[in-house]
Parts: sequence; structure tokens; C-alpha cells
Amino acid sequence: MLLAIPNVLTAEQIAESRRIIEAAEWVDGRITAGHQGTHVKRNQQLRPECPSARQVGETIVKALTANPLFLSSALPLYIMPPMFNRYADGQVFGTHVDGAMRLMPNGQRIRTDISCTLFLAAPEEYDGGELVVRDTYGSKSVKLPAGHAILYPSTSLHQVTPVTRGARLCSFFWVQSMIRDDARRALLFDMDVAIQRLAAEHPTNPSVIQLTGVYHNLLRQWTEV
Repeated sequence: MLLAIPNVLTAEQIAESRRIIEAAEWVDGRITAGHQGTHVKRNQQLRPECPSARQVGETIVKALTANPLFLSSALPLYIMPPMFNRYADGQVFGTHVDGAMRLMPNGQRIRTDISCTLFLAAPEEYDGGELVVRDTYGSKSVKLPAGHAILYPSTSLHQVTPVTRGARLCSFFWVQSMIRDDARRALLFDMDVAIQRLAAEHPTNPSVIQLTGVYHNLLRQWTEV
């Protein structure tokens, strides 16, 4: 499931986040690349342990955990501390797939079920830099407004096209979901959206309670914690 999450950050949060990270030290993005990524990754990143990255990352995680659409779609168990990258002057990240496991700062390993990119630069600030995600239905090109995020399965092949003008500034991170399987997450998300719509339109309908019970029983059956 590929899903856009609008307005994760406010305009004020975006401006403050950019002020903080743009003043930090940027390094070669290959410091966090795996074997395959080393050959196709050309960008800059903040070191994960950088205080600026941690400060803005905390803002992002706090915003996400208060966002109903993110919670409903991702059903997060663990959220990897956000990292930050910048593409300019033709930089690119060729086609790759994210590694299955990531190491948290506390030494815990998490499974990467969902990949997330949060855009911090407006689309008109740069040319190129589209996130292209491939799935069974073809390729989808994504370039969202600042403050918006895109979620997609970490099993997907994806790339970032060359930035030919300006700079693309984003946060990226991974989520281990309570529901490992993407198809099951999508079913639960669709059911949750339908229940909320039915409850809003017909709050006293007995089907609201019945369907809510089905949702939670499926969640109980499929959850891995």
C-alpha cells in the first residue's frame, strides 16, 4: 500500500526544522548505505547521532504519533528515529530495496515493514528528485508538498531521480508494524476508514459495533508484538 499522509508538520514546524538541520554538518550519504546502496547512492546526510537530527526527528515522531491517518495505516510497533538527506547538483539514488533490518540507537533491531519519506522542501524549490516506487501495478512517481509524507512497503524497489536544480531536503525512516503483511495492513486500513465513515453518517447503526468487533478480532489475530 502506497499512501500519502498530508500535513504531518505545520508550516512553522517545517521552517524551524529546516533552520536546525540546514545549519548542521552534512556528510556523504553512503555512510548508512548497505552493500547495494553504496554503488547507486549519491547524496548527503546528517549523521544519525547528530544532535540536530535527533531534535528534529523527535518533532517528526511526535507529530506522527498524533496523526490518525498514520496510526491507522501503519499500525506502528516501532518507529526508527528519522534521518535526513539532501540531493543537489545531479545527485541521485539508483534503484534499490531497503534492508530488512535496521539497528535502533538502543541496540534493538527492528524489521523494516514500511518505508517513509517526509518532504521538507517544496516541489517548486527543485527540479527532479522524484521518489519512484515500483510495485505489481507499475511505477509511481511521488513528489509531495513540504510537510507531507509518503508511506510504502519496504519490500518495494524504489529510487530517487537526479536533482537538476535546487535541493531536495527530506527525512526518511522505517516502521515495524504490528501487522507484518502489507496486504493485511491494507485490509485493516480500508475497514477502519469504512467504519469511521459509517459511524459518522449513521452513529446508531448496529453494524458500527459489529464491524468494529470484526476489525479488532482481525487485529488481535494478525498482530505480532
